[in-house]
Amino acid sequence: MPLKSAGIIAYRKRRRLEVLLVHPGGPFWRNKDLGAWSIPKGEYAEEEDAEIAARREFAEELGLELSVPLIALGEVKQRGGKLVTAFAAELDIDTSSIRSNTFEIEWPPRSGKRQTFPEVDRAEWFTLKEAQERINAGQRPLLDRLERLASGE
Repeated sequence: MPLKSAGIIAYRKRRRLEVLLVHPGGPFWRNKDLGAWSIPKGEYAEEEDAEIAARREFAEELGLELSVPLIALGEVKQRGGKLVTAFAAELDIDTSSIRSNTFEIEWPPRSGKRQTFPEVDRAEWFTLKEAQERINAGQRPLLDRLERLASGE
């Protein structure tokens, strides 16, 4: 059974539609940009509701509880086989106020030392064009769905 994740694309309407993406924390992602960004998301168990999981993961990665209604965007399959179920929410967030949960790994590898890193090291608002360049390729169809939704198609 493939791994499953659920997440939320926050969007806002300025002069253009903008979406909120997060950059993964930790040493592996430190110098990666294009293709490294993602919607705030995380794994969930088969018996768990995807919307509940998406709200939980949004709170864990950004430190913000969402109470606004969510719009289902469906599912996509990433290159590694992970299935991502996504929702959209229109809201505005001050990205300087995000507070991510953390994880611990041995770093540097085989050093015997453990270090703590944020799960998300930053969040930024991007136009759809900018987001298409930065987001994980498997999540790009979600941006297309959001664009159709926002334009009333």
